[in-house]
Amino acid sequence: MTDAPQSPATTTGPLIHESDAIRVAVNGSNTSVAAGRGASVTSASPIGSGSSPSPIGSGSRRRLVDRRWFVVVGGALIPVALLVTWQLVSTSGLVPVSMLPSPEMVWLAAVDLAQRGLLGLYVAISTQRVFIGFAIGAVFGLAVGALVGLSRLGDVLFSPTLGAVRAVPSLAWVPLLILWFGIGEDSKIILIAIGAFFPVYTIVAAALRHVDTHLLEAGRAFGLRGVRLFTAVQLPAVVPSVISALRLALAQAWLFLVAAELIASSMGLGFLLVDSGNNGRIDRIFLAIILLAILGKLTDALVGLFERWAVRKWA
Repeated sequence: MTDAPQSPATTTGPLIHESDAIRVAVNGSNTSVAAGRGASVTSASPIGSGSSPSPIGSGSRRRLVDRRWFVVVGGALIPVALLVTWQLVSTSGLVPVSMLPSPEMVWLAAVDLAQRGLLGLYVAISTQRVFIGFAIGAVFGLAVGALVGLSRLGDVLFSPTLGAVRAVPSLAWVPLLILWFGIGEDSKIILIAIGAFFPVYTIVAAALRHVDTHLLEAGRAFGLRGVRLFTAVQLPAVVPSVISALRLALAQAWLFLVAAELIASSMGLGFLLVDSGNNGRIDRIFLAIILLAILGKLTDALVGLFERWAVRKWA
């Protein structure tokens, strides 16, 4: 007498073990829930299937556009092409030197300022102003954005006023800040902070307001409320949006730098730009613009490195 074969147990849904972090992904009618780092999720496999699905992308070759050398070379193509075109146009006589200096003239202007000890000083002062103003604006933007995004009352109270203030041009703040804070560093830092505040506030508030309701329901189902719900569910959901807001705010801080250094400034790249325009030094104008572009890109790359770390840690 032989034992009757037992029918395979069917699973009506995923088995979820409670933990501090919950992730819910909803794709059409299929819902997968992963809880915590060590969560075990079992799902039913089709009866009679003889093989398990192979990992996505296994055995596939990397695309050309994903290779590091191609990314570096591809990113350098347009700058090199612009530099070559600039050199040809400026040396061929098509455009007078008074309107378009050659790359050599810009380089010599940089060497002259560096030898006089001004170039490094201007770069350091402008970078310091941007970083301090960006940090202040980003902190306040994150705080107010979280308040507006998480609280309906905060949204009702703050959104109309901040939406109106956001429309004020940067130069409109200059005379007011001079009257309130004088012509020192405070007025410059505050103006840069204003520029960094609004991108962070706007994006963070919108991201928190539109967190997937399935994530919130799953978190509440495990008893998460208040701060625990925010840190375990809402924060990981908006990390990419927060990083995008920080990158945009940093770019905005560099834009507001020039307006900030109009406030009776005697040093910095904004001062170099304005002073060169007043003196007709177009080579230094090009130098200031190029330095602002390079510094903006380098600082954006730093935020990109922070983005990789933050996504791995929280998202």
